[in-house]
Formats: sequence, C-alpha cells, structure tokens
Amino acid sequence: MSNILQKLSKRRWWYLMPIIFITYSLAYLDRANYGFAAASGIEQDLNISKSTSSLIGALFFLAYFFFQVPGSIYAVKRSVRKLIFICLLLWGLCATATGLVSNIPMLMVIRFTLGIVEAAVMPSMLIYISTWFTKEERSRANTFLILGNPVTVLWMSVLSGYLIHAFGWREMFIIEGIPAVLWAGIWWLVVRDKPSEVSWLSQDEKQDLQLAMEKEQQAIAPVRNYGEALRSSSVVLLSSAHALWSIGVYGFMMWLPSIIKSASSMDIVSVGWLSAPPYLAAICLMLVVSWLSDKVQNRKLFIWPLLAVAGLAFTGSFFIGNSHFWVSYGLLTVAAACMYAPYGPFFALIPELMPKNVSGVAIGLINSFGALGAFLGAYFVGFLNGLTGSPNASYCFMAIALLTSVICIYKVKTTARSPSISTKVFTRKAL
Repeated sequence: MSNILQKLSKRRWWYLMPIIFITYSLAYLDRANYGFAAASGIEQDLNISKSTSSLIGALFFLAYFFFQVPGSIYAVKRSVRKLIFICLLLWGLCATATGLVSNIPMLMVIRFTLGIVEAAVMPSMLIYISTWFTKEERSRANTFLILGNPVTVLWMSVLSGYLIHAFGWREMFIIEGIPAVLWAGIWWLVVRDKPSEVSWLSQDEKQDLQLAMEKEQQAIAPVRNYGEALRSSSVVLLSSAHALWSIGVYGFMMWLPSIIKSASSMDIVSVGWLSAPPYLAAICLMLVVSWLSDKVQNRKLFIWPLLAVAGLAFTGSFFIGNSHFWVSYGLLTVAAACMYAPYGPFFALIPELMPKNVSGVAIGLINSFGALGAFLGAYFVGFLNGLTGSPNASYCFMAIALLTSVICIYKVKTTARSPSISTKVFTRKAL
C-alpha cells in the first residue's frame, strides 16, 4: 500500500512541480530586476532622487499588500487556473512596459500595477499546493514553489548584468518581461484546478488523494468563518512574523546590487556575479530544511532558529562595516541562506493550524502582511543607504526586524502531531 502512495506522489511531483516552479520564477524575475536598473542608470536617465528611487522600488509591494486577500478569495471560490493565466499576461506586459517609461509618474504607475497583478500569485499557488499535496509532503512542495525566488535571482543577477552591459536597462526590462506572456499559454493548456479534473491520474489515485486530504482535516480544530480565522492568535502572530521577516528578505534582495557596487566599486557585470552566490547558498539550505521539516514534522524548529542566525549575521555586518568587504559579504551570504530556508516549513504550518474552509484566506492575509514588510524593507533599506551613504544603518534595521520575527514565531502555539496519514490512506483498500 505504501508503494501506491509513493507512485502517486511521484506522478504529482513530475507533473505539477515544474509548472509551479517556472510560474513563480517568472513572477520573481519581473519584481527583482528593478534593483539592477537602479544600480545601472535608471536614476540618472529619469532624474530620480535616491529617496524617490526607494519609493518606486517599494511601490510594487504596497499594491501587493492590498490585493493579496481579494486574490486569495477568488482562488478559493473560483479558479486558481483562470486567475494565474490573467496575471501572467498582465504582469508580462507591465514588466515589458517598464522599459518604455519616460518619466517618474509613469514608472510609479507601472510598478504599482505590476504589484496588483502579481499579488494573487503566491497565495494562489500555496492554495493550489494544499489541494494536491498532503501534510507529509507540503514543506517540500512549498519549497519547490519558493525556490523560484532564489533560483531566479541567482540567474537573473548574472543575466541582468550582461543585458544592461550589452544593451541598457530599458532593453533588460523588455527582454525579461516577454517570457511571462509566452508562458501564459502553456499554463492554460496544462493546468487544472483539482485532481478530479485531470486525465493523468487514475480513478483510484484520485480517490486515495481525496481520502488523504479528508483524514488530514479531521486533526484540525474547526473554525467557523473568515473573521474567526483572521482574528486568531496564530494568524496574528504569523502575519506579524512574516511582515518583519520580509523586511530583511526584500531589503536584501532589492538593494544587494547597490550595496555591492557602492562597497567595492565594481562594474555591473562583476556585481551581477557577486549577487548570485548568496542565492545559491539559499537554494541548498532550502532543500535540506524542507526535507528535514517533513521528516521531523516540527515546523517551528526549522523557522525561528534560522531567522535568528540571519539576524545575527546582519548584526555582524553592521559591526564590521565597510572595513572588511569579504567578511561582510560572507555574513550577507549566511543571512540570505537563513532568511530563505524557512519558507517551506512556514507555509506548511498554516494549513496545519487552519482548516480548509479558511486556510486559503489565512494564507492570503499572512502573505499580504509579508508584502507590507517587503514594502517597508525595500523602501527603508534603499532610503537609509542613500541617506547615510553606507549600508550599515540598513543592516541594523534588518537585524532588528528579523530578531523580532523570531519572537513572534516562537509564540505560535501548534497542535500536537497527528498520526501519519500514510498509514491510514489505504485502509479502504485493505478491507
């Protein structure tokens, strides 16, 4: 019977994970490349001040904050497939249009609009994963989704450096926006919302998966409605933690190229290469942590200790300053790895605390607060760097945010571990 479950798992992984990974990867490509444009001429060409550049880079996340929950509700009540298809088309067009801007207000409108159309992507994908993967698989499945973040920034850092060097920042935006539009057609052709709608699973496999999901829900305390769920202490703490955590992640992601360039006086191609290794470290640690999280089934153990290490790494960079570039760079690499690694366990924790009728909207709210933190991180890190002429103040800011998020995660009360689903799923087959 365990062999049947293993076969089912492999089939779902091979069919769904490449699609999920590529889709989220394209979303990250179009939100992260502004940092390279800021380091390579967009500010001078459009006469943008440092503080205004920080605001423009962060506007994406402000829109992201406001439209997460509406997107989640549509995904739960209607269709993840339709929602992501429309979003792919619109964000590809917005990203390409960034290369055509001629003034600051136009750039602000495009960045804000890009945030609106990408807002639904993350919660919709997490909802989609919770429909197809069981509790014992979900941390790994979430990690393969979120790997689209560091993997994309890894190759985008190198590619963007070369594109800007060869053509310019305008051409970089245009070239990097086109893939999302092309991918929309593939998404529509191959994706279906529910296991019952696909032809590549047998009827028995569909029933086995449905039974596994039903068994899983029995171990979760019922929650009557959205209001009760969103007011729960778990959701409040997780929302606060994600907001503070995202200050560090997105402050780092948006402004790492500028930090490296100002600290080392390197050309943009070298900056691109140096921006990549922190994300390679993040990828490796994410894979290890997600596997251990599913194996041990203790999500918190693989979240707050790693965030604490990231906060301490930023603290070390603050004390070192610009006097020892390579030591500081090494600490930034540690911070990146430890900030990204807990994402799989974190988003696996939510549907284990909230029943299916409210978990989708809870994910949307928690992720929307993450977007608010991303806005604050992207804006204030860029602002502090421009104001002080050094990243030291922003290191301190990100360290405090991460260490505070550790407290929030530690206080979340988790339910006792439920019996392994894999031992129950095929009971009906044995009868």
